[in-house]
Amino acid sequence: MQIQAKPMKIDIGIEEKSRQEIAEGLSRLLADTYTLYLKTHNFHWNVTGPMFQTLHLMFEAQYTELATAVDQIAERIRALGFPAPGTYSEFARLSSIPETPGVPKAEEMIRLLVEGQEAVVRTARSIFPIVEKVNDEPTADLLTQRMQVHEKTAWMLRSLLEE
Repeated sequence: MQIQAKPMKIDIGIEEKSRQEIAEGLSRLLADTYTLYLKTHNFHWNVTGPMFQTLHLMFEAQYTELATAVDQIAERIRALGFPAPGTYSEFARLSSIPETPGVPKAEEMIRLLVEGQEAVVRTARSIFPIVEKVNDEPTADLLTQRMQVHEKTAWMLRSLLEE
C-alpha cells in the first residue's frame, strides 16, 4: 500500500479562496483559448478561395500562438494550486465561444475568428477585479499580455473584412 503525501501548503500571499476564484476565471480563459485554438486550426485546414494562401498562413501563425498561450494559462492555474481543466467536455462547459458546425466560407471564418478573439478578451478582462483586489501581479501580467495579443489579432482580422 502506497502512502499519499499531503500536499504542501501554498503561501504566496494570496488566500486559498482568492486563488481558487482566480483559478476558476483562468479556467474559463483556458477553455476559451483552447476553443479558439481548435477553431483557428480547423479553419487553417479548411479555408479555400482567392485569399487561401494569406489566410492559411495567418491562421497557422494564430493557432501556433494560441497553443503556447494555453500552456501558459494552465501553468498559472497550477501555480495557484489548482488543477487545470483539460478535457473537451470541461472546455465545452467553461467556454463562451460556440463551436462552428461545417465549413464556412473564408469571409465567415474571419468574422467568426474576430468574435472568438474578442470573446477571449472579455473573459480575460472579467478576471481583473479579483486579481487586482489581491495584488496578483503575475496573473495580471498574463491577462494583460493575452488581451494585447487578442485585441491586435481581432483588429488585423477585422481589417480583412473592410472594403
